[in-house]
Amino acid sequence: MKNPYDIIIKPVLSEKSYDSIADRRYTFLVDVKANKTEIKQAVEAIFGVKVESVNTLRQLGKMKRMGVHTGRRPSFKKAYVKLTADSKEIEFFEGMVQ
Repeated sequence: MKNPYDIIIKPVLSEKSYDSIADRRYTFLVDVKANKTEIKQAVEAIFGVKVESVNTLRQLGKMKRMGVHTGRRPSFKKAYVKLTADSKEIEFFEGMVQ
């Protein structure tokens, strides 16, 4: 089994993710190779909460140019994690949302 801290890279802190915290829904950047079961187990292990569902999406990196040279930003994977009704909140996000 992978280390949970290798699966969850960082939380996504955007207006859309802040609005969904009231619905007990949190957004994280995760390892591209991680599946929904691994993400669920990692969130439960790191934060000590109960996860109801996990939705994921893959995002292809944007094309960028430097003069005549073109390249691509790295691709990433996001996970939308919904907690159960009887689960506690994730403390990391509590200080950011009023």
